[in-house]
Amino acid sequence: MTALTLSTAGAATLRADALVVGVAKSGKELIVAPGAEAVDKAFDGRLAAVLETLGASGAEGEATKLPAPAGLKAPVVLAVGLGGAPEDGEAFGTETLRRAAGTAARVLFGSKKAAFALPVADADAVSAVAEGALLGAYAFTAYQEAGKDAKKPLAEVALLGAKPRDKAHKAAAERAQAVAEEINRARDLINTPPNDLTPATFAAAVQTAGKEHGLKVQVLDEKALAKGGYGGILGVGAGSENPPRLVRVAYTHPKAEKTLALVGKGITYDSGGISLKPAGHNETMKCDMSGAAAVFSTVVAAARLGLEANVTGWLALAENMPSGSATRPGDVLRMYSGKTVEVLNTDAEGRLVLADALTRASEENPDAIVDVATLTGAMMLALGSRTFGIMANDDEFRSTIHEIAEEVGEASWPMPLPADLRKGMDSPTADIANMGERMGGGLVAGLFLQEFVGEGITWAHLDIAGPAFHEGAPYGYTPKGGTGSSVRTLVRLAERAAEGEL
Repeated sequence: MTALTLSTAGAATLRADALVVGVAKSGKELIVAPGAEAVDKAFDGRLAAVLETLGASGAEGEATKLPAPAGLKAPVVLAVGLGGAPEDGEAFGTETLRRAAGTAARVLFGSKKAAFALPVADADAVSAVAEGALLGAYAFTAYQEAGKDAKKPLAEVALLGAKPRDKAHKAAAERAQAVAEEINRARDLINTPPNDLTPATFAAAVQTAGKEHGLKVQVLDEKALAKGGYGGILGVGAGSENPPRLVRVAYTHPKAEKTLALVGKGITYDSGGISLKPAGHNETMKCDMSGAAAVFSTVVAAARLGLEANVTGWLALAENMPSGSATRPGDVLRMYSGKTVEVLNTDAEGRLVLADALTRASEENPDAIVDVATLTGAMMLALGSRTFGIMANDDEFRSTIHEIAEEVGEASWPMPLPADLRKGMDSPTADIANMGERMGGGLVAGLFLQEFVGEGITWAHLDIAGPAFHEGAPYGYTPKGGTGSSVRTLVRLAERAAEGEL
């Protein structure tokens, strides 16, 4: 785990493996960003010129290493691009700083300590740089041989320019560390192979964390699910030797006035079931529990931050496999709500487990429910691989979540729930089918889920199918593999609830 410190030392005097500075484009010129004045002085004011000679342009995502001159204790200077310089009197955007710090931490993989001399004009900037560095330093190495020569992630991040005695700066750094560590917890779960992360082992991980952080955890196993009539979760897990679970994990605060319920899709492996996925579409399906991982991490983060709000997570965990006992296309499931669902496609399983969890969460009458799921390929077709979709039964709530996502640096887009698409899910056999029109499939899934939300409860649905698992080269603070998408948005929403804004 990467350590984080706020250092009062100067950039020239701090001993570290590398000094990280920011550079930006100002017209046709390359300029050194605030925070690196001492480093520029060590280069006799020619740091920008030297970097230009090496081909640096200041573009976002760019990183240029060069040996440090005499006068600096660190042997290496790493310049990261911040893009265009802000207008006079304005600061660099927090997401720009977050990505730059993440880029630096990735480049410095294997280093013991790095000093970050990036612009930290206020507490928001401190939080962004700290968060980016800690997220960028992430690596999933649990299944790799740990020899003595094996490189490890950056071990320590020292933020220069931040003030350790300033209450706002200190609080920003502590919050950033808690949130980043919980995002990395979600990433670890998402990256864990499905032969090791089953519904039972996922539930056990929640119980362990619950004891550590004072959370109340309740686990319904297959017998309790059958007794309770959770037909959706049981139907999805029927084909697997690893039986399903429904986990309730709750953080409560004695001064809380608002309760936020979070529901996460937790398909620990999705083969598609009898509607089997073709080759090329099932190799990364260990990530189909990303929603549950995000919900779990958010509840732990709320506890670590001591938020004055009640935050309850519902993790609907199952493994979707084909076998002689698996649910077949054409089967009808009786859900926890009492509604019947005709299963036309067993690969539309996420909405089935979520439906049961949404109904159960509604029974507690929270102030709002948000479900999170890698739900549809259709949402990826609509929004790409870096943006999640937001649907809701309340336009103002949908807008609030969109604003929060933008505030914390997560790409999202509000999506509609067109009433005319509901008819496509009419079934001649059951109350509703789990499939509807092919066009607008992501919206159809949202309409299906809405059927299982308690009357009068504000609800939103986040389809994180695109950004939950990154298959390309790492960028910024985003690694290859599980990303922890939506955790920052959910934590900020919980903070809003604590502030009475839900």
